[in-house]
Amino acid sequence: MIKGENSFVPSVALRIAVRGGGVDAMALLLTDGGTVGGDGDVVFHGAPMHPSGAIRLTDAGDGTAWLDVALTTVEERVTRVLVVGSTENGTTMRDVAGLSVEAFAPDGTSVARYDVTEGGPETAMVLAELYRRAGGWKFRAVGQGYANGLVGLATDHGVDVARPVAAQVPQAVEMPAPVPVPQSVPLPTQPARPAPPAPAFALPQQPPMAPPVAPLAPVAPVAPVVPPAPVAPEPVAYGPAWSYGPVFAPYTQSGRDNDVITVSGLPPGPVVVHLEVRGDGYTGLAVLDWKNKEKDYLVNSTEDDFRGRVLATVPRKGNLRLRLEAEGPWRVEVSPLAAAHVLTEGEVESRGPDVLLHTGGVADLAIQYGGDDNLIVNIYELARHDDHTALPEDENLVNEIGERRETVPLPEGPLVVQFEAADGPWRARLKRV
Repeated sequence: MIKGENSFVPSVALRIAVRGGGVDAMALLLTDGGTVGGDGDVVFHGAPMHPSGAIRLTDAGDGTAWLDVALTTVEERVTRVLVVGSTENGTTMRDVAGLSVEAFAPDGTSVARYDVTEGGPETAMVLAELYRRAGGWKFRAVGQGYANGLVGLATDHGVDVARPVAAQVPQAVEMPAPVPVPQSVPLPTQPARPAPPAPAFALPQQPPMAPPVAPLAPVAPVAPVVPPAPVAPEPVAYGPAWSYGPVFAPYTQSGRDNDVITVSGLPPGPVVVHLEVRGDGYTGLAVLDWKNKEKDYLVNSTEDDFRGRVLATVPRKGNLRLRLEAEGPWRVEVSPLAAAHVLTEGEVESRGPDVLLHTGGVADLAIQYGGDDNLIVNIYELARHDDHTALPEDENLVNEIGERRETVPLPEGPLVVQFEAADGPWRARLKRV
């Protein structure tokens, strides 16, 4: 699986392997409200079995932790089971080699696997989740990191970190016998880990959190985005507010179903690709490299009637080539960064991925999001980046799941603000500091 992908798994007793040396595994059992029902809904090394007996944590001692999840005995009040990984002693998720989550059926068959390659400076991450859907269970590859560590992750899901979680006495529920992992499944070899500490949910010390920010006004229904009118192929003037990246007349192309799109004659550098697809199938958009192989995936969506704006980079030599997977009519427009919407104190309303610009001083970015899946927002700081043929490394601002309100600080512009993933309507505006 790739990040954000999901699939049904059999409603049986699954064994979930969390692999990666130096990662502590745990499970959070969430109710409809997205929070735990109490201390007993946290399964970790200090309380390795849920009071219902439905979930049990064991450590194989080879860099692999096992969560035995008997889906048929999970209490009805529990709608989601989060599989969480955390690190200690200054190690971050990007430092963990071979981090993965894999679910096995009772006969040892692998039914879902997610190799986590998106680790960053976080020390805690929701790796995957099991959630109820249509009378069964689905497995989702999440990869949602928390910059404020395990404290932030736990607090977001209703865990009271001000006091230790007492070890629970499980009910007498018979768990299935452990199933050996098939020989064909590679397991990383890690040195044996020390025995777990005494049962106490002691989170690592974290700096104090900022006080909560007052919520924004309720989100009004968002009108569908109207496709822009065709632009005549003549020089475009965007004014002095934005000077980074090439400027050129937008390129447009329309078609139907799968295709390869070649855009010739553009100057090298970052551009905005606006894609609209009419249909209810899968939509994928990837950049092809000089070997004609997929290099970067820009769009990976199962949303009906997909629309969104994403970032791509025209290579220094050659053409911009895009492989499009779509079921139905589509339209692509390639525009310079200067054509993107500039953030102000007035609200921007949209849905799906998008590219915005910030040209002013330090400010706060207020976001309201109405989707069900990941909301991922990144920024690219351009103030000290002089190479206009490429973007600097991005910095993640938001990586959350479901409806929410966020206010995050922005440094001084110029910045590119990228809504990398957003499957529903959202609003954004600046709040001056």
